[in-house]
Amino acid sequence: MPSIDTAHTSSSANPSPARPRRLLTQNREMRAIGAWNWTLPAWAGRLPDGRTYNTCPSAGVCREVCYARHGAYLWPVVRAKHQANLQFVLDDLSGWEQAMLGELAAPRFRGGWIRIHDSGDFFSDAYLASWLRIMRQRTGVNFYCYTKEIRRFRALVEPDPPANFLWVYSYGGTQDSELTASDRVADVFPDEASIDAAGWSSQDASDLLAVLGPKLVGVPANRIPHFLRRLQGRRFSEWQAEVDAERHTRRTARVQAITSARSARRRMPPESGSKAA
Repeated sequence: MPSIDTAHTSSSANPSPARPRRLLTQNREMRAIGAWNWTLPAWAGRLPDGRTYNTCPSAGVCREVCYARHGAYLWPVVRAKHQANLQFVLDDLSGWEQAMLGELAAPRFRGGWIRIHDSGDFFSDAYLASWLRIMRQRTGVNFYCYTKEIRRFRALVEPDPPANFLWVYSYGGTQDSELTASDRVADVFPDEASIDAAGWSSQDASDLLAVLGPKLVGVPANRIPHFLRRLQGRRFSEWQAEVDAERHTRRTARVQAITSARSARRRMPPESGSKAA
């Protein structure tokens, strides 16, 4: 589970919040492709009862320019809805699973698509396992996601994926270096022209292209001015590689400094007056 501050979790001080009446939502873009969203709050934050969380434990540079930490996602009513979703999962995972199964039994979802997380990610093994059980019980519904939880998917999904589940690994996370040429991957580019120049395929026409189109998926960056300035014309994969290289250089320098100091101490002559062994 995400990091939880248990100092504020007594039931008397923090009565259980009202459960969300509806778990899945649909905006205009999703309606056009026959899809619905399940959403958590983005990355790290604090719930109303004082607990802290991190729903994107493998987020890297993406968190610096995350669209779900901007605009309408920050409106109090929207934030409260997303946090209520997370609280339901954290406080009653089995109850949430049954509620999701019940909602997905509605005829309108048959043959449709559920995008798991337009914000947030699979933050724990137990949470991912719950989704996998849901998929296997609702075989008439299709599910897809973007995720940076590469190790978790390698262990829990890839060996035996549900037939109605498709996913794409997205660059910009701390596990980027573990992606291989055989993986379906998505990378955020500065614009459509840079996607074309790289020979990748844009998913801008339909988000389902991320899992149904060619496996090199280009995502044009959101046109948010201060985010574009941070991106500096780079792809997420390039930016993350720069950060990883800088971190490796700093780590190597620290190790070398420690090793050099130890070697210097070993080479120091014995103090005056000491006897040779």
